[in-house]
Amino acid sequence: MRTHYCAEVNELHIGQEVTVSGWVSSRRDHGGLIFIDLRDKDQVVQLVCDPADNAEVHKIAEGIRDQFVLIVTGKVRARGEGLENPKLKTGKVEIVVDKLIVENKSLPMPFDLGDEKVNEEIRLKYRYLELRTQKSYEIFKLRSKATIATRNALDELGFLEVETPIMTKSTPEGARDYLIPSRVHGGEFYAMPQSPQLFKQLLMVGGFDRYFQIAKCFRDEDLRADRQPEFTQIDVELSFCDQEDVIEIGEKLIHSIFTKCGFDIPKKFNRMTYSDAMEFYGSDKPDMRYDLKMVDVMDIFERCDNEIFSNIAKDSKKNRIKALKVPKGDEIFSKRQMKGFEEYVRKFGAAGLGYFQMKEDGLKGPLTKFFTEDDIQAIIERCELEVGDAVFFGAGNKKLVWDYMGRFRIYLAELMNIIPKDTFEFLWVMDFPMFEIEEGKMKAMHHPFTMPVTDENGKIVFDDLEDLQSIAYDIVVNGTELGGGSIRIHKEEIQKEVFKLMAIPDDEAEEKFGFLLDAFKYGAPPHGGFALGLDRMIMLMTGASSIREVIAFPKTQKAQCILTQAPSPVDNEQLNDLSIRIRKQVDAYVR
Repeated sequence: MRTHYCAEVNELHIGQEVTVSGWVSSRRDHGGLIFIDLRDKDQVVQLVCDPADNAEVHKIAEGIRDQFVLIVTGKVRARGEGLENPKLKTGKVEIVVDKLIVENKSLPMPFDLGDEKVNEEIRLKYRYLELRTQKSYEIFKLRSKATIATRNALDELGFLEVETPIMTKSTPEGARDYLIPSRVHGGEFYAMPQSPQLFKQLLMVGGFDRYFQIAKCFRDEDLRADRQPEFTQIDVELSFCDQEDVIEIGEKLIHSIFTKCGFDIPKKFNRMTYSDAMEFYGSDKPDMRYDLKMVDVMDIFERCDNEIFSNIAKDSKKNRIKALKVPKGDEIFSKRQMKGFEEYVRKFGAAGLGYFQMKEDGLKGPLTKFFTEDDIQAIIERCELEVGDAVFFGAGNKKLVWDYMGRFRIYLAELMNIIPKDTFEFLWVMDFPMFEIEEGKMKAMHHPFTMPVTDENGKIVFDDLEDLQSIAYDIVVNGTELGGGSIRIHKEEIQKEVFKLMAIPDDEAEEKFGFLLDAFKYGAPPHGGFALGLDRMIMLMTGASSIREVIAFPKTQKAQCILTQAPSPVDNEQLNDLSIRIRKQVDAYVR
């Protein structure tokens, strides 16, 4: 149905007959001549329907509207002088139509293609129309290039692509599982995998040595701009390796993908411990494209006359007092703005936000009265303050301070417009804690199969469980967690001990993970790996504002597919087959 794609038609084809096909991007009637912009997968070519050349074609063209599907044959000619369109690849030529077939008509469009102001719900309802835009095509062209580069790079590094099951067993990996009821085994369920974690470890036990997969994963969790209930990750695992081996593979893979996609990035990435990331930037995924580094001032505030600050400063284990210097902040922000910043951090649990301004005659601000001249000078030196700078202080529980001061750092950077565009800053964040307390329960910060740091005898040793480190690492790009991984536990006794530390009873561990513990009894090799979020990677590469833009058919923030109306009810016969009965939700106040 075509001899050429639209983009291929150029000056070399002048005088030749070509056949092109696609959708009408626009139609213009110039009082006789009708011009049609025809678009296929990625480009537009101009058609000319002249009644003097072909009255029948012209008559058909009179009834054509936007998004009609056409198959067109005609001769290529140069555009007239001054009529060229430098914005188009085909802007120097046009096709004089000899034969015009309307293959399919189109209803009036529900929205203008490419209009970013259109409600997202409407765009997702007609997602197949939005995919016709040049922007969408370029996104998925890049995504395809990235997946091909992934396979080629890992193949060259000796990795074997293996598919793991989508229907598997429910295991606690952090988020809720999506469940699949079994018809054959009534009352029992499969789970859709949150990651291929356990299967790739079993592949290492199976001797596959180097595995990868571009894997679909599923998590029933609250959604954000960079999350979806189903997502794709580049999953990698290797045997007989240490942390350095895994990081080297990760850097080679990421460099290859970004390079093949047209981006210039370094071969080696900077590193930072989890502790430093939290202390300096208030985040385990700090954006390193700008500075605004936090400084600890606990010791200085402990000597001040304000009991609130001095009492907080006495417990350095649980609390923090952090200073955030903003160069020229006193010149950029008014006093009213600086007072208003307190309202911003209060949204994240802060009790308040102190600040000083560095003037020609010294440090000024409502808190200076609580400090001696020596301690004021100590603050100036510790924060490296210069005239015109402002410095903000957060105090309280360390996790709370890290969180709101880390958010405040990003907020200020955006407000001052100091975040560079079109650049990638990669960072390995290392030495994560093994555990964290969430809602009063001890849980693995990465997952329970991560190797904790052990002594020379292979024993887990700790004074405070929250201080126990793991051999885990995340790869961060521009403040977004692109992926992460760890060295895995490969010994049964260590895995059982980790389950105990997480208060998982032996019978529960056996019921949920018995197959893994059994596998470790048959010679499991040391192994480790990582996973990269493919959707997030493409979002970063394209500068998309949401992960939904880089997934062909995404879900909404309520985990719904507006296009297909999923999830949806099923009939009683299907439910009976699955031994399921739906119990209607009843208002809690109805008795």
